[in-house]
Amino acid sequence: MVHTHSSSGNLRTTHITYTTSDNGEATADFQPCSVTQKRTDVTYSTTKSTIVRRKVISSSESNSSSSSSHSSGSLRTHPTVYIVFVSLLLDLLAFTMILPLLPSLLDHYSLNDSPKGLYPWLLRKVQYFQELVGAPDRFNSVLFGGFLGSMFSFLQFVASPLVGGLSDVYGRKPVMLICLIGIASSYVLWALSKSFALFVLARIVGGISKGNVSLSMAVIADVSSLATRGRGMALVGIAFSVGFIIGPVIGAMFAHWSHGQSGDWFVVPALFALCLALTDVAFVLVCFKETLPKEKRARSLAGSLAQATAYISLPDLFRFKAVKNIARSDLAELQQLGFIYFVYLFLYSGLE
Repeated sequence: MVHTHSSSGNLRTTHITYTTSDNGEATADFQPCSVTQKRTDVTYSTTKSTIVRRKVISSSESNSSSSSSHSSGSLRTHPTVYIVFVSLLLDLLAFTMILPLLPSLLDHYSLNDSPKGLYPWLLRKVQYFQELVGAPDRFNSVLFGGFLGSMFSFLQFVASPLVGGLSDVYGRKPVMLICLIGIASSYVLWALSKSFALFVLARIVGGISKGNVSLSMAVIADVSSLATRGRGMALVGIAFSVGFIIGPVIGAMFAHWSHGQSGDWFVVPALFALCLALTDVAFVLVCFKETLPKEKRARSLAGSLAQATAYISLPDLFRFKAVKNIARSDLAELQQLGFIYFVYLFLYSGLE
């Protein structure tokens, strides 16, 4: 039996002839010869060595191709990140639109709220604080606006960890939809708020429902690798920047328009914000896909909510108690950065 193996490189080729005699002895004859082009030609009868050799080459090429494809795919931004970006942008446009309207809204309620309503009662408290610090009367609207803004932010601070805990148990999408429906409901209350008390209630509902922001970051963490997570978080920052640029401009246009209006003029901007919120709900309902599979969800609601309290307790928050498996030196550096960022936001929010 004769098996022929002919292989070549750039300079030379070797012709190998295997001969098997009748008594079972095998001999090999090596005959080098020249070649004129680079070529590989393998001719075997059906032997195990042929099959193994071809399998090894095929497996090696397959692994190399798979590794290259995986490396390329891991650097791509997940489509869900862009869905989160659009959802946040719609939400922030509606949220920031009301900021330039606050002085006009407070002037409206100062003239139209009931003498026994919430506005006169709160005004007396503000005047007491005004006399205590020696602030002029013209700053009353600033103090009112500060009260409403602080109340909204405090409710968001309390609600966000609880929303995160609920999403760990029930999934991201249903909790996200509940938050967005709550935000839309707050704009409905705003459109109906003929009294200052109802307007404050609208802000309370909006603050409690504002956990969608932190939930969006959790979604990005779900679908991003370490290599692409920074890019996803950057898109969250871009959504905030665009929202805080365009939203107040829209609100300023409504504020300018309101000076020539009488009656409940605030209904128009409230309905505009409601349209944005309902668009956000429909967009998430249709386009957003669940990012936390059932097998990865927390099993205990009580345990998940108990863990969320570490984000609400101020002493635990500043100590970063919720951060686990980190070196002491890294934790100390994280605490310093957290405190510096807190001071920065404290001053920035006051100036804003």
